[in-house]
Amino acid sequence: MVLLRRVIGDALRARRQGQRRTLREVSTAANVSLGYLSEIERGQKEASSELLAAICDALGAQLSEVLRDVSHTVAVAEQRQGLLVPFPEQSPTSPERSLKERPSRSEVLRSASDGAVGTAERSDAAVHQVATEGGVTVSVRSDSPLKATLRASRRVPNTGGRDRDVVCAA
Repeated sequence: MVLLRRVIGDALRARRQGQRRTLREVSTAANVSLGYLSEIERGQKEASSELLAAICDALGAQLSEVLRDVSHTVAVAEQRQGLLVPFPEQSPTSPERSLKERPSRSEVLRSASDGAVGTAERSDAAVHQVATEGGVTVSVRSDSPLKATLRASRRVPNTGGRDRDVVCAA
């Protein structure tokens, strides 16, 4: 599930950082406290429409532009949720496993080198992994709707008779 306040906060923070402005500069221009603006950007507080308009003005952006960005991000996140679903590593009788029973990120990445297919979730982040029989493994770690890490590795034959892993991350 995507939290709208978090996506709005991510969009505001991305615009502010894109302009290389500090929280202090924007909070002063928007006439809002620095702490409250920080909470809005982190998705901990919901901004009223009036406050959101003042922050957008301080950033030199139209409210409609920010909301369009937010709408696009939510649409992408909804589509991604349909694409990246848990793999059949879990038993079909108990799809809702507790966090204690879920494998850690390191276990998932370690299983990638063994050619396994699986998924693991940690607090806010989820690691989705796909492995093929060709020795290529791709995992996506989703920290938020705007932040994800793609990691791919493949086995390359080594002249010494042992395979070696080549890891790429973006």
